[in-house]
Amino acid sequence: MTGESLLLGIDGGGTKTVAWLARFAPLGPLEIVGRGSAGPANPQAIGFPAAFANLDRAVQAAFEDRGSPPRTVAAAVLALAGSDRQENRRALVGWAEGRHLAVRFEVVHDALPLLAAGTPAGWGIALISGTGSFAFGRHPAGRAARSGGWGFLMGDEGSGYAMAIAGLRAAAKAADGRGPQTRLLDALLGRLNVPRAEALIPAVYAIAGDRARLAALSSAVSEAAEAGDPVAQEIFNTAAEELARMVWAVAAKLDLAGGPFPLALAGGVLLGSEPLRQRVAEQLASCRLEATPLRLVAEPVLGAVQLAAALAGPANAARE
Repeated sequence: MTGESLLLGIDGGGTKTVAWLARFAPLGPLEIVGRGSAGPANPQAIGFPAAFANLDRAVQAAFEDRGSPPRTVAAAVLALAGSDRQENRRALVGWAEGRHLAVRFEVVHDALPLLAAGTPAGWGIALISGTGSFAFGRHPAGRAARSGGWGFLMGDEGSGYAMAIAGLRAAAKAADGRGPQTRLLDALLGRLNVPRAEALIPAVYAIAGDRARLAALSSAVSEAAEAGDPVAQEIFNTAAEELARMVWAVAAKLDLAGGPFPLALAGGVLLGSEPLRQRVAEQLASCRLEATPLRLVAEPVLGAVQLAAALAGPANAARE
């Protein structure tokens, strides 16, 4: 077997890092031969040492799943949140070079694999709502644009984190009598396993440093909204409107608003809530945006593998 026949795709965000190994198979374009995962790999959120450690763990786990020791592969694509910032990209490139990760490799931001996996020809718009949120688009001519992705202090509207914080604030106001009563209070008490409103303070601040755990509370907002709670519905609708605005902003920048364009959706919040997806689609239609085809991308790492295959090129597509 030859090491250069292997490809590596990595998808790293604010919640987890996933690494897949693949090879060019005799009877098909690609065969996934190893899968690994680890914690988040966004250096903006957790710092470079923790991000590098999780990247190492995910790659190691993928090789262990394949049953072989780690080695240099033919091509790798690292699709990582925050990598469009030059200082982050330089550090990530240094990690890949120091690890002798691949003969050829690229560090790209985490929306590019969505376009590769979720649009017919690699152009269109990708919308992500998970722990964070943003939209990225590419015109058929190659021009690119983005909207959102400003992080939890300045943005991430429509994300799980934003919905969870809005829900917690609404629950606090309800407990005080400063806001309308809402079933969110009891729902969040149950999720955090605390008996009364005052106990929310230590429970929430105990996990304040873990944005992914906080973002997971957004499911309580979604469930309350679907059950007809007006406060939760307002939070839910605001999230959908903000996500639609991100798509609209990218479509306007790329002159895609005048006709149909492919839309790829990803992230735990969007994938986990059909009502939210439907509401986003309604908002887009109200803006006269024709997002079609619309595809869900459950495994963005597959797009990273596809990009790695393109990077390897036909000359490197050696069979094992």
